[in-house]
Amino acid sequence: MGIFLAYALVFILFEDYDRRFLQAFDEQSDWNLLIFSIVVLTGLGWFLFRYASKMDERISRSQLEKENAMRRELTQNISHELKTPVASILGYADTMLENPDITPDERLHFLQRTKDQALKLAALIEDITVLNRIDYGSDLLPMERLCISYLVSDIEQETAMKIKEKHMTLRNYLPQDIIIHGNESLVYSIFSNLIDNSLKYAGDGTTIEIRAEKLADEWKFTFSDNGVGIPQEHLPRIFERFYRVDKGRSRSMGGTGLGLAIVKNAVMIHGGTIVASSGDKKGLTFTFTLKINNK
Repeated sequence: MGIFLAYALVFILFEDYDRRFLQAFDEQSDWNLLIFSIVVLTGLGWFLFRYASKMDERISRSQLEKENAMRRELTQNISHELKTPVASILGYADTMLENPDITPDERLHFLQRTKDQALKLAALIEDITVLNRIDYGSDLLPMERLCISYLVSDIEQETAMKIKEKHMTLRNYLPQDIIIHGNESLVYSIFSNLIDNSLKYAGDGTTIEIRAEKLADEWKFTFSDNGVGIPQEHLPRIFERFYRVDKGRSRSMGGTGLGLAIVKNAVMIHGGTIVASSGDKKGLTFTFTLKINNK
C-alpha cells in the first residue's frame, strides 16, 4: 500500500514526467484526484490486510485441525497397542490364580509369557518416551562430541548374540574417525533401531552392511540388508508412527511400530534427511545424513 501511495503522490504532484519541481495545485480537480487516490489506496490496503488476516486464520485453523486429528490418531494407536500386552498379562495372571493346581511347568510357562508381554509393554513405553522427548524437548537435548564409530561398535557387541541366533552377518565398514556434535542417546537409537529392524524382519541368514561417506559438512550413511525387503507402495509410510507393513507379523515379532519413527526424528534433530529403498522385493536400504556440527 505504501508503494502505491508514494507512486500516486509523485505522479499527481508532478503531473507529468517533464516537471522537475513540485508546484501547488492550480485546480480543484487536482486535489480531488489526490484525495480520491488516497481513499482508493487506503481501501485497497484495508481489503488486502483483511484478506491476508482471513487467510492466516484459515491456514492456522487447518493446521490446528490436522494436528488435532494426528493427536487423536496417535492416542488411539497408543491405546490399541497398549491393550494387547495388558490383556495378555491379565489373562495369564487370571489363569494362574483361577487354577492353583496347575503343574510347575505350566506355571513357569505362564510366568514366562507374562514376562514377555511385560517387556513388550516396557519397550513401547520407552519408545513413546523417546518420541515425546524429541517432540517437546528437542531444544533441551544435550549435545556433545560423539564418535559414531565407537558407538556402532558397542551396538554390534550388544547384538552379537541375537545376530548369531538368527545366523545373520553384520558387516561394519565404518571408518574409525566419524566424529559429530550430537546427542548420544538419539544417535545410539538410530543405529540400534535399524539393526533391530533388520533382526526382526530381514529374515534368517541375511547380511547387514553399514557404510559411511564424508561430505562437505555432514556424514552420509548407508544401512542395508539383503533380506525380504518391503513392497514399493509401503516405502513412503514406513517412518509413520505405528505404521506396519504386516500388522500381525510385526506384533508377533515384538515390534512397537515406533522404531523407524524414532530413527527419522533423531536424524532430523541432527540436521539430516533419511530415505528408504527396496529393490524387487529383496533387500532394504536406508540412506541418511548427520551434520558434523549440529549447533
